[in-house]
Amino acid sequence: MDLTARRASACGTPLSVAPMMDWTDTYCRAFHRVLAPSALLYTEMVHANAVIHGDRSKLLAMDPSEHPVALQLGGSDPDLLAQASRISAEWGFDEINLNCGCPSDRVQAGRFGACLMREPALVADCVAAMKQAVGSSARPDVPVTVKCRLGVDDDDDFEQFLGFIDSVAEAGCGTFVVHARNAWLKGLSPKENREVPPLRYDWAYRLKSLRPQLAILVNGGIAAVGAAVDHLVHVDGVMLGRAAYHDPYVLHRLDARLTGTPERPREALLRDYLPYVRAQLERGVPLKHITRHILGLFLGERGGRAFRQVLSEGAHRPGAGLDLIEAALGCTRADALRRSA
Repeated sequence: MDLTARRASACGTPLSVAPMMDWTDTYCRAFHRVLAPSALLYTEMVHANAVIHGDRSKLLAMDPSEHPVALQLGGSDPDLLAQASRISAEWGFDEINLNCGCPSDRVQAGRFGACLMREPALVADCVAAMKQAVGSSARPDVPVTVKCRLGVDDDDDFEQFLGFIDSVAEAGCGTFVVHARNAWLKGLSPKENREVPPLRYDWAYRLKSLRPQLAILVNGGIAAVGAAVDHLVHVDGVMLGRAAYHDPYVLHRLDARLTGTPERPREALLRDYLPYVRAQLERGVPLKHITRHILGLFLGERGGRAFRQVLSEGAHRPGAGLDLIEAALGCTRADALRRSA
């Protein structure tokens, strides 16, 4: 299989990084872009109402280096989602994604997220309205996509899942990111919903075989380069979640594998990120908002624990700057030298 030629998302890349609440903010995405130049990056989920009425300069903050980047919207009102989609497309996002997979109580109370798996007609109406709004915007080619689960609670009917996909596809959605497990709406926390329901990648594979015209990306439990590559035999793309955050170098290794480019050392990657960090510090952004995203870069490496400790203990202090990152990098070199002596 020619991995470099593999098509995937609506933005044309087989690799993406999942939307993760409290994690994939603009500082995180700028770091991930250095690690994975080819990946499609996602924002945290933003509710349509917030896009329409909130502080867009904060909610939709995005550095030009992040592109391509997708905005994930939450909501279930077609009119509100349409307004938010048009705003988001004109703000500069490269894809608009509708969340049909989050199982949290707050999301359920708002009648969106995973509970929408039980309302395919409503999701279809939302997608149709979003596409129409984007199509009449200043950037009519921005795609509208959906991220979903296999079902909710004890749903165990592939035909029901396929019916959901077909209904939404008929409304104009050509790309689906499938978190390949059910979402339990009661009895499990959002964290447990990412770990307890069994993974069924075969459903995503089967969906792709039955609907080859759709772009199908698989998400859930993918933590290694080899596993990600194996999925690409069956589907169009893979989406990394927590693995890309806790062990960011995995993201870099996978991007290098898929694009046929050499892997780069961790320190070299971090140094490429430092001009961005410097610019943010000059704008008054506290270092702690940035360094929390890079703590796992040296996971499992000599000096990795010291690297994390230096940043964790020092980044919150007033005046913390690039010298702290240099000190943390120095720990990785010193530890490596001690162990090799």
